[in-house]
Amino acid sequence: MTTITVSGREESRGKVALYTAGFVLSVIVFTVPLVFALFRAFQPATVIQTAPSAATFFHLTVHNFAHLGTEAHLGAAILNSAIVAIVTAALTAALSTLAGYGFAKFRFRISNWLFALIIVTMMVPFQAILTPLYLQLNSMHLTNSRIGLILFYTTVNLPFGVFVMRNAFESIPAELEDSGFVDGAGTFRMLVSVLRPLILPGFATAALYAFLAAWTEFLGALTFLTNAKLYTLPLALVNVQQGAYGQIDFGLLAAGAVVAMIPCIVLYAALQRYYVAGLASGAVKG
Repeated sequence: MTTITVSGREESRGKVALYTAGFVLSVIVFTVPLVFALFRAFQPATVIQTAPSAATFFHLTVHNFAHLGTEAHLGAAILNSAIVAIVTAALTAALSTLAGYGFAKFRFRISNWLFALIIVTMMVPFQAILTPLYLQLNSMHLTNSRIGLILFYTTVNLPFGVFVMRNAFESIPAELEDSGFVDGAGTFRMLVSVLRPLILPGFATAALYAFLAAWTEFLGALTFLTNAKLYTLPLALVNVQQGAYGQIDFGLLAAGAVVAMIPCIVLYAALQRYYVAGLASGAVKG
């Protein structure tokens, strides 16, 4: 049987062909919908509303994108989403780092129980606690504000961030910390100067996960916001309507969806290696 050397291992041609076919199929499955959505965003609304046809599929125009900021007024919504998502990502990553360091390095009697409780909250959909969260924020006069929405997103994303950061800290050898303490480094100095480069993948993972969740979330923003000036991008896209009887302009909607995808794709492409390493942190300890 003919073999091929792959990463120092010998694999049969059949296995290599199977792996290659699986890779190509995965690329097709994930890229074709994106390409289709991109083409739809550049088509007139009349073409989008009809079944795809080879005769009209390549009738492209920039009309939809030109009218996003004028007719749909998405500029303010994009700014609101950017502010909320960026602050949520930074706050979630910072709090997750501190909590993860505490759970990984400071052992006390009920630490494992508390961490298990945090993991359990990951299994509860936030929709189940949306009403008490609304009542709590309303009593604090934080509904219909970016701050309240940021606190809500940070709360629902913290469990995953703490889980990732605890694993990241536990994967660091204890001897490294011991040598730092011997050299006179305190806890904060140890965290900032010694451990920071090693936990960067976990930090980036927590931040990226929180950013994507806040950027694309709809139900929470719909619940806590009533002022149209504070609407985030998902809410604004739902309100892209034009004409009689609430007729939806699918051209503007498709263009807005493409605009909403751009930060997600760019951030994931830029932080992919950190994201993968952060999810795998703690899987192998040595």
